[in-house]
Amino acid sequence: MSIVFKEINVTPETKLGGAGPFFLIAGPCVIESAEHAFFMAAEIQKICRTFGVPFIFKASYDKANRSAISSFRGPGLDKGLAILRSIKKDLGIPVTSDVHETNQVAKAAEVLDIIQIPAFLCRQTDLVIEAAKTQKTLNIKKGQFLAPYDMKNVLDKVLSQGNDKILLTERGTSFGYNNLVFDIRSIPIMKKWGFPVVIDASHSVQKPGGEGTASGGEAEFIPLIAKAALCAGADGLFLETHNDPDKALSDRYNSLNLNDLDGLLGKLLRMKKALD
Repeated sequence: MSIVFKEINVTPETKLGGAGPFFLIAGPCVIESAEHAFFMAAEIQKICRTFGVPFIFKASYDKANRSAISSFRGPGLDKGLAILRSIKKDLGIPVTSDVHETNQVAKAAEVLDIIQIPAFLCRQTDLVIEAAKTQKTLNIKKGQFLAPYDMKNVLDKVLSQGNDKILLTERGTSFGYNNLVFDIRSIPIMKKWGFPVVIDASHSVQKPGGEGTASGGEAEFIPLIAKAALCAGADGLFLETHNDPDKALSDRYNSLNLNDLDGLLGKLLRMKKALD
């Protein structure tokens, strides 16, 4: 039986999956300020336009799962959504961010083009159902505690609400303490359900809690993970991206330097052309 690969219409101008081009979801882990978010969105947009890569800007308005109580969480729901709304309007870029509680979903759906379900919360049925009811595109991150085939249950929860606009994102699997491993089999396993599959090459190299009060990571392996996933059939790439990772307020150890994005996208697109 052949698989029909679904194309997701995020906006009239942005279509993901199907026979469409490789796409990018990227931005700083958290909204650090309105100025920084605008800068990052505009710079990534320029690079993506050069390559003809569909781009969705991602930054969290609240990082509710930080390692330590003292960690920076972001501007919060209302201020963060206002910043994302302005980026969407002024730059014409689709935007996405995480929702962590059911009472955030309605407000988030007013602004976000894609609602993201964090990996830690992908089995929270009430959250997944509430997000699915909006009929917005959902990007569901595979929990680091799940096998890829377990995501079929999460998929069915969304489909039960008549919503078939779904992206599934691989982001690594727990491998002992403070470590993750990327199982390349996750890509074809999740693709067999016909929905676009994304590789989160940033969190796949993360070391959760590896710095004691913060997560560590090995950003030098981001290109390797991205290239391997593309060869395995990934439809898109998710990246935490920062212009100065050493000063990033979240995920500094697993963020790709903005200066390296142009070169990475160029290599990936040349690979995709060869594979096609």
